[in-house]
Amino acid sequence: MGFYRIGVDVGGTNTDAAILDQPSRGVCAASKTPTTADVTAGITTAIVEVLAQAQVPRHDVRSVAIGTTHFVNAVVEADPRRLSRVAVVRLCGPYTRAIPPFSDFPPHLPSHCLEIDGREISPLAPKQIEETVRDIENAGITTVAVVGVFSPLDHQGAHEKTCRHIMLQHNPRLSVVCSADIGSVGLLERENATILNASILALARKTIRAFGQAMQDLQLDCPLYLTQNDGTLTSAAMAAERPIQTFASGPTNSLTGAAYLAGLDQPGRRTTADTQVLVMDIGGTTTDVCALLPSGFARKAPNFVEVGGVRTAFPIPEVLSVGLGGGSRIRMEAAGDEVTVGPDSVGYRLTTEALVFGGEVMTTTDMVVAAGKAALGDPARVQHIPTPVLTQARAGIKQILERAIDEMKVSDQPVTLLLVGGGSICIRPPHHDSANAVGAAIAKVSGEVDIIEILEGRDEQAVVEAAQQQAIQAAIARGADPADVVVVEVDKIPLQYVTNKAIRLVVKAVGTLAAPAAGPAASTDGYPVSWLSTPVAEPAREEETPRATGASSPPPSLLRTKHSASMDLESYVPEVTDHVWYLSAVDLEFIATGTGVLGTGGGGPSYLQYLQCLDWLHGAAAKGRMRVVAPDSVPDTDVCVFGSWYGAPSVSGERIPARTELTTAIDHAVRLSGHSHFEVIIADEIGGGNGLSTFPTSAYYDIPVLDGDLMGRAYPSMEHGTPYVYGHPITPCVIADAQGNVGVVLEAESNRRVEEWLRSQCVNLGTSTAVAAVPLTCDIVKQYCIPNTVSQAWYLGRAIHRARRSKTDVVQAIFETTPGQLLYRGKIIDVQRDVRRGYTMGQCTLAPLSGEEREASDGTGAVETRHLVIPFQNEFLYAAYMDPANPDASRQILCTVPDLISVLGPDGEAIGSQELRYGLRVNVIGIAAHPLWTGDERGLRVGGPQGFGLDMPWTSLGPYQASRSVIAEFNGV
Repeated sequence: MGFYRIGVDVGGTNTDAAILDQPSRGVCAASKTPTTADVTAGITTAIVEVLAQAQVPRHDVRSVAIGTTHFVNAVVEADPRRLSRVAVVRLCGPYTRAIPPFSDFPPHLPSHCLEIDGREISPLAPKQIEETVRDIENAGITTVAVVGVFSPLDHQGAHEKTCRHIMLQHNPRLSVVCSADIGSVGLLERENATILNASILALARKTIRAFGQAMQDLQLDCPLYLTQNDGTLTSAAMAAERPIQTFASGPTNSLTGAAYLAGLDQPGRRTTADTQVLVMDIGGTTTDVCALLPSGFARKAPNFVEVGGVRTAFPIPEVLSVGLGGGSRIRMEAAGDEVTVGPDSVGYRLTTEALVFGGEVMTTTDMVVAAGKAALGDPARVQHIPTPVLTQARAGIKQILERAIDEMKVSDQPVTLLLVGGGSICIRPPHHDSANAVGAAIAKVSGEVDIIEILEGRDEQAVVEAAQQQAIQAAIARGADPADVVVVEVDKIPLQYVTNKAIRLVVKAVGTLAAPAAGPAASTDGYPVSWLSTPVAEPAREEETPRATGASSPPPSLLRTKHSASMDLESYVPEVTDHVWYLSAVDLEFIATGTGVLGTGGGGPSYLQYLQCLDWLHGAAAKGRMRVVAPDSVPDTDVCVFGSWYGAPSVSGERIPARTELTTAIDHAVRLSGHSHFEVIIADEIGGGNGLSTFPTSAYYDIPVLDGDLMGRAYPSMEHGTPYVYGHPITPCVIADAQGNVGVVLEAESNRRVEEWLRSQCVNLGTSTAVAAVPLTCDIVKQYCIPNTVSQAWYLGRAIHRARRSKTDVVQAIFETTPGQLLYRGKIIDVQRDVRRGYTMGQCTLAPLSGEEREASDGTGAVETRHLVIPFQNEFLYAAYMDPANPDASRQILCTVPDLISVLGPDGEAIGSQELRYGLRVNVIGIAAHPLWTGDERGLRVGGPQGFGLDMPWTSLGPYQASRSVIAEFNGV
């Protein structure tokens, strides 16, 4: 008896289908048909065609798997006819108020949503949940997103599920989506993904029921699956509840299908220890490149991804798209001595506009035909192309492809390249043009666990093995063949600021879909196929749902996080009146980018703090406008307060602050100091998120921020504040959280002991707190602060945004505003990390760019063969040349702390030490530190190499040059 699987991939233009003979691995038939407006008609046509070609009895088809972009298109297009309004309920206790839901949604999406926020449900209070359900009903909304702090680590979201159960008891018509089912740690990104999932829930249910109806019409009585972002299968019923997990299935299907067609998934066909696989999907306009990991799955995109302008974090493949396709235009410069390739393309007009097809446009297809590498159209029409033009064009094509391949490499191992897609007219596997449908047909089933374990006093190997067994059982429960399930991914992520060896374990197991019995069958997750054609209550369409009375869009400051995107950056002038700088959303965006550069790898991400600033900009809680003044403009007798976030960034990204922590710590520090008043505030460190933390606090107290900080960069501990280095008191020092817990270090034998006590209390309070040192009078602050660093961050950010807009050299733009040195241009080839004493320790190694890359990058023609190593302790400690042929030889030190070392991506955005990964192309720059760090032995003892246990002298970059002042330049302009 036969055993066949059908795979379908629904693209924006075409719908592909393929039918596979599972035991023999053969592709029996493949077809391509135009995608239809209702999606299902195109699917039906494609399936009917492959069944007819293969002459396969319908009862021998054991599964149908569909990959579709239908759901993500609804979000990207922001189609109000297909998106539902969503109510958001946070289970957060006093936390997360600093950033309300929808804070970083673009304006065309929040207009369809109503936010219901501010419920303190810790522990869960059934009465409050009942009141919330009534509010949702009164708003005319039937779709709810429930988001709990750390819910992915809370026994698979037990808190959220309890809330959902209570809500459904009061209103069974609600559709409730729990965030733990959608994403991992990172509250804002997980919440955004949950909202998007909820907004397309009705569309998904309707569409997938139509898929099921199409199967019944085709007399296919077998389970229906959809392919997910990671290339694995999910049941149709589960996809109807979690459609966001299918958003990026198309590229993944192409990758896994290509590997299958080339036989690279077969034992003995690929040695994963000494090679890597890239899949290049060549179309008419672009070429998409994905990396196939040894696990058989695509490499995940790092950090976060934007879907329809919304920042989210869920597994999605990393795809590099470059402007090269079969229709890319070939141009000759007027002088005739330079040939360019693309990036513009004739696209779908290739068969009418390319030379070989009788057109007038020279394309890459013409070059390939002229070179005798393909037989398309009329080769006689391209015989007139001069040999030098053909040679340069082919070299340009090769250069684009080689750069794309090199950028997507996951290691320095040799590469096996698979070409698929309609434009791949060179080496390609059989059925290459249907690789996406094949990928859907052969997709496997996965199980994953994401837990936090305490390793202290336990056998780490036993803990990991137990987690692996949980993942294996999860895959089996979802339909994987027990005899085939293997663990393909184990991520061990040590938690910062803890002393009990806490570790986060993320384990993934996959297996081949178990062969179902012939005849009617239930799909995985316990939903029978008949569910798909059963009417289900769903939210009303947008035009049928009444708007809630009094519902409004978020304030203008929250509508778009990229405020500079539509502005003329060259003519923008900040508001400075009477020597007071009043901050706008654009100023905050510039400062956020600049503080990333000054973070020197640490300081925590600036993005969340930037969103908090936007919330305060026009928020009701603000008593005054965010404003900045020069230190010299305030009287010596004024009192200056300090306040900063303290703890692990990985925690603060999930347990977003409540707005009250900083002010609580400051109020207690002021009271303990004996002061009865305070007039200004200054940042403890300008680097990273703490460089922005003073702005909301200043608006709360209605006091200005001094243009400066106590470090001139980011450093890992409180003792690195310049006044404390020079003997001024740090105690009484206060630490506080959102629950009302307050700790105090009244006195200590040294500043280092203060840091140790604060760290211990921080761990006890959940590793995310606020801290405030004793206030100081402004005569002391003026003497020991690093001046104009808020301005410096602004100028840096403006330079980066301008260079990005004009597509000019970002590093040169930075040095025109903040003098420094380019230490290295290269790509990361190795990153090692560990957590010791609560700090992230490690080392990053960079290799030089290739000759073509180097020439394109800097034009100097200088050849660098040495590698660069950058050790870090949260922040980057030094940069040194290393001989790759003799790594144990002595290193040539280029720069050390306290001078600033920053690693920048190609777009100028700073890359933190936690974001370093293989393959990133980066620029490493150095900026000289302030003389408070370098001109006195006390500064070097704490902030130089000695302070970090390094046996090396301080290596200077050169003289310090103070930043100019925004206030002085723009006052009265």
